[in-house]
Amino acid sequence: MDKEQLDFLKAQAKEIRKLTIEEIGTLGTGHIGGSMSIADLLALLYFHRMKLDPIQPRMRDRDQLVVSKGHAGPAIYAALALRGFFPKDWLKTLNQGGTRLPSHCDRNLTPGIDMTAGSLGQGFSAALGIALALRIDRIDARVYTVLGDGESDEGQVWEGALFAAAQKLSKVIAFTDYNKQQLDGCTKDIIDLGELDAKWREFGWFTQRVNGHDIAALDDAIEKAMAQHEKPSMIVMDTIKGKGCSFAEGIEKNHSMNFNLEKAREAIAALDAE
Repeated sequence: MDKEQLDFLKAQAKEIRKLTIEEIGTLGTGHIGGSMSIADLLALLYFHRMKLDPIQPRMRDRDQLVVSKGHAGPAIYAALALRGFFPKDWLKTLNQGGTRLPSHCDRNLTPGIDMTAGSLGQGFSAALGIALALRIDRIDARVYTVLGDGESDEGQVWEGALFAAAQKLSKVIAFTDYNKQQLDGCTKDIIDLGELDAKWREFGWFTQRVNGHDIAALDDAIEKAMAQHEKPSMIVMDTIKGKGCSFAEGIEKNHSMNFNLEKAREAIAALDAE
């Protein structure tokens, strides 16, 4: 990736963050922490890596993205609007009556959403099923999927991990948003999963660990994942929950926060000043 591409993607990540903050601020409450921590990844996937067409969101041979931690919907909506899947004005309707942008993603309501988010862990299983179906149908496409580290407490995740390794679903590239916080506190204090990268490796996945806010490092990891054809891939991303939001970054209780549009605009101004 050259400097021009990298600068472009950094700009898109910043815009995703700004739109996400404004989107949640308009509503007055929402999942800011885990939305902000995946903005860099979303910019890389939607604006560089994924084969997609906003005019044909259900294109048969598109790459698909299943964000299993579906409460990060506000960031996904921001990325989709920025990519041209629907008008940015829709972002002002987040989780309100009649909206097409519910709190958790719904493929039947929102153009560009490939899988409805259910209970944590379920989206990951769906992503693996989609990948198997694409292979059966001989469709050359990749499935990207994003897990939360708190979500990784779910047993369903590890059943899926075993299944994907057994099936050699090498077209799956998964990411863990390893921000080390979940709804009730720090992940190590609730259920300590130890070294996640080592765990995924033992479950038979091609595993890498990178700085989840370093777009170039993320892109290199994806390139390496695509170069091997024997195993599903897991990229464990070390991230900061609330990254880029002045009043949420580094705060303990930032999974979901109440804030108004005035506070949102202050945070956006701080981002612009960087």
